[in-house]
Amino acid sequence: MKISDIAFNKIKEFEGLRTEAYLDAAGVLTIGYGHTGSDVRAGDRISEYYAGELLREDVEKVEREVERLQVARTQGQLDALVSLAMNIGVGRLRKSRLVRLIRRGGSYREIKAEFKRWVFAGGRRLPGLVTRRQWEAERFFEAGRGRGEEQGGAGRCRDAIAAKKTGRDG
Repeated sequence: MKISDIAFNKIKEFEGLRTEAYLDAAGVLTIGYGHTGSDVRAGDRISEYYAGELLREDVEKVEREVERLQVARTQGQLDALVSLAMNIGVGRLRKSRLVRLIRRGGSYREIKAEFKRWVFAGGRRLPGLVTRRQWEAERFFEAGRGRGEEQGGAGRCRDAIAAKKTGRDG
């Protein structure tokens, strides 16, 4: 499964475009739509087109890693978890209480609250992260059907995981 166009565009919106390398709120050298790594150097400049290509590559890598966690059963869940992992890193997501809650079938309230804990960068609570986590928490419980328009719906993660375990997921 791939993230939806809705999620891809939300990630672009949340990250914002910066065509010149900068230090993000956590002090990490960043360029484009939140791209980090050893290929980013102080003073680097890129085009909007190249920033979009870097984002696509980054998203594809994160999608694969989130899929390996085997916790995203719906389009909304994949979208939310990829967006979160793009921001906090796959390693932190993998070890998170959020993933443990999803695996054990945590309630809507528990899972939504756990998303909202990830709003700090550089020791500060950032309004942009509050907004992002709100969207991710809501998106996690939407049923969305792929790259096109999303369809509403809510439910409990426990139902999706139980369906997977019993083979009733289709």
